[in-house]
Amino acid sequence: MDAILNWIPQYGYPALFILLMLGIVGLPIPDETLLTFSGYLVFKNELALIPTMATAFLGSISGITGSYVIGRSLGDYFICTVGRVLRIRAEDLDQVKSWYLRWGKYALIFGYFMPGVRHLVALVAGSSKLPLVIFMPFAYLGGLIWS
Repeated sequence: MDAILNWIPQYGYPALFILLMLGIVGLPIPDETLLTFSGYLVFKNELALIPTMATAFLGSISGITGSYVIGRSLGDYFICTVGRVLRIRAEDLDQVKSWYLRWGKYALIFGYFMPGVRHLVALVAGSSKLPLVIFMPFAYLGGLIWS
């Protein structure tokens, strides 16, 4: 983890962007620690506040959009191949899709604040075919508040 945190002072905003994006997609990168450390660097005047906030926001929404695209592209394939082993039926999928179209958009906002959940909500949104025009405002609002 120390090596990852050293990337931010060394490479600055691009490192923060890439690390947050990859962390939101689901790689084992400590997102909260990155934001806390970035806040410390702002306090020490090594990073500026507004560019740091903008970079954190853009990195997080890029990551969640990437997760949505992965879910949208590979979700059905994953469910078809792994679903048989996990005993997931078509009716179960229909219920999840129905729930997500009605309530899942709110999970996109609050999912950011739950480690582990933030990585999954966009995958489920994509695989449940939540329209992008619904996904974007809710996911990006959550990203703005979180970052």
